Amino acid sequence: MKTTFKMAAVLGLGLAGAAVAQDAAMFGGDEDQAYAAQVWQAMVDQNLAGEGAIMSFPYPGTDPHGMMLETFYSRATIDGHDGALVVKRNYGPEGVSVDEVLGAPAEHLGAVTVMYRREAGYDDETGNWFYAKYLPDGTLDMTPDGMALAGLVGKNAEAGCIACHQNAGDNYLFTTEAELEPMME
Repeated sequence: MKTTFKMAAVLGLGLAGAAVAQDAAMFGGDEDQAYAAQVWQAMVDQNLAGEGAIMSFPYPGTDPHGMMLETFYSRATIDGHDGALVVKRNYGPEGVSVDEVLGAPAEHLGAVTVMYRREAGYDDETGNWFYAKYLPDGTLDMTPDGMALAGLVGKNAEAGCIACHQNAGDNYLFTTEAELEPMME
């Protein structure tokens, strides 16, 4: 079953790969990867990722994230900037139940997707959100052509994080209608 979930994820990325290739220079470079490593460490420090991560009650999800999800809203300071941090744990495969995820979360975790609100001027056009998709061990996931999924993923493309999340409205978040302005600059 786990292989089926991974295959679906690879196929989904494969379909998106061609669309995001046109904006490859906008994400995934050394700077984005180094920043993503700092974001991961901030999540580990808050017990939002890694061994011993806190859990909440999973809820049903859908592609591209997972069939069961957990979402956490927090803050983190990266390179001296304090910003909103949204962490989504993506569980599968298709058909996985809440009980299965709660009973063996590590066996069902497919990825951890993150949005971190960077400083004004990072990319005002997209709300200054930095995106990253991590594998359960904290390494960055990659597109089929080897681009790290970190940074302005999907900007000026038909697929990818920004291409999808820009449809959520001004706050770029589908999982809450809350205005996070007190949390954001």
